[in-house]
Amino acid sequence: LRGAAPECTLMSATSRRGVEMPMQTIGKMSLKCSGGFVAKIQFVYIDDDGERKTTGKSGDIPLGQTKTVDPGDMGVPDGSLVYLKAFVVWGKDNNASRAFLYKKNDPGIANYNISGTTLNNDLGLTSVS
Repeated sequence: LRGAAPECTLMSATSRRGVEMPMQTIGKMSLKCSGGFVAKIQFVYIDDDGERKTTGKSGDIPLGQTKTVDPGDMGVPDGSLVYLKAFVVWGKDNNASRAFLYKKNDPGIANYNISGTTLNNDLGLTSVS
């Protein structure tokens, strides 16, 4: 059928060295704000049509606090490839470079930290627990 995308399931990714690795699944993501600003969590995911979609924003995450969010609670469909986006109030937003496979109720949590200033901040994955 013209225009119909073949059905596929993403089960692995290829590393920079060309080694196939299984895609890591998570059920939640957390963001700790270690910067001199207020941050919010957003998610960027790939929909069934291959389009990048961005969710709404979580509540405020002030300096020194951490918020953990289930991407599904913000509209990310189960089984989607998802990235964390740190929305910085009155500043430069920051997008995570690593994607995860979102599975509702999966015990995995991707933990991120954002630090710096509103216009010069760094976002990093600290652990997957």
